[in-house]
Amino acid sequence: MTAPNDLPARSVLVHDSLRAAGISGEIVVLPDAASTAALAAAALGIEVGAIANSLVFWSDDEPLLVMTSGAHRVDTAALAERLGRESIRRATPEQVRQATGQAIGGVAPTGHPAPLTTVVDEDLADYDEVWAAGGTPHTVFPLTYDELVRLTGGTVAKVD
Repeated sequence: MTAPNDLPARSVLVHDSLRAAGISGEIVVLPDAASTAALAAAALGIEVGAIANSLVFWSDDEPLLVMTSGAHRVDTAALAERLGRESIRRATPEQVRQATGQAIGGVAPTGHPAPLTTVVDEDLADYDEVWAAGGTPHTVFPLTYDELVRLTGGTVAKVD
């Protein structure tokens, strides 16, 4: 286990947010970057579907965080229709950094400057444990699906 003072600054924010939410999963620092679901799953020895990807989109003039299974691609048109939004498009790297304080490939579901409107992929419920990025491409942490929904205040939906 890594002590918070051994974590990158962005991961310390995530750690503190997890503890404030009563989530005990420890942030793990990986030797190699795990900036994709496939890389993270391989590093952890788990199914790619158990990776909770944090994808930031821009929708109706605000950031939208979509926590999706690593086995899925987000169907932005279908999701926009389900959510009653005009459109959903990928956020630029600058928009991601501004909304989350984190870089693409390491965006956590928490530890952001302000809460983000969040959607959680209903298919992540198929896993007893899911893993999410810990604020950098080298950090990840485990939690349950229910903890993820509670942590993010997310709306559960089909995303693919």
